[in-house]
Amino acid sequence: MNTTVFTRTDTLGEFSLRPVDPPADAPLLHAWVTHPKAVFWLMQDCDLPAVEKEFTRIDADPFHDAFLGLHNGTPAFLMERYDPAHRELVGVHAAEPGDVGMHFLTAPTATPLHGFTRAVITTVMEALFADPATRRIVVEPDARNTAVHALNKAVGFEVVRTVSLPSKDAHLSTCTRDQFLATQGDPR
Repeated sequence: MNTTVFTRTDTLGEFSLRPVDPPADAPLLHAWVTHPKAVFWLMQDCDLPAVEKEFTRIDADPFHDAFLGLHNGTPAFLMERYDPAHRELVGVHAAEPGDVGMHFLTAPTATPLHGFTRAVITTVMEALFADPATRRIVVEPDARNTAVHALNKAVGFEVVRTVSLPSKDAHLSTCTRDQFLATQGDPR
């Protein structure tokens, strides 16, 4: 279960992804998703068994995956990938072939590293676009989450519209491979 599925290196070090191991990773993920910083994950009141149950559910779902992100070998972020034709946005977004949904969360820290969250979302985007079948990444962050809206825009996301989901009003946003590459200095 601890097999690395993606790795990239930048000026802040090595970033890698491996599948979440629900029983082993639940205590760490519980600390992250119940932290005040993770309020938009809507898991603030979850106990440890509930977090393990949620990630076990994701692990068993053929349309949803969770990955633990490592920075220089240390757990530092979480990424979820889902099929928007089957999860999260069913009935709200007309998913096209090659659409991939995504969530990410950086771990709380007492010693923030300048540029870290940008490096994390870049890692997530590169990992998703490493699959040639991925044509567009779709996200639905809470409309009140201004920090992630700025970050999403910085890596090429465009807001399509605001949508009402069962747990939030969200800015449905998309980013094509070309839009992402344009923010990375790609000469194409």
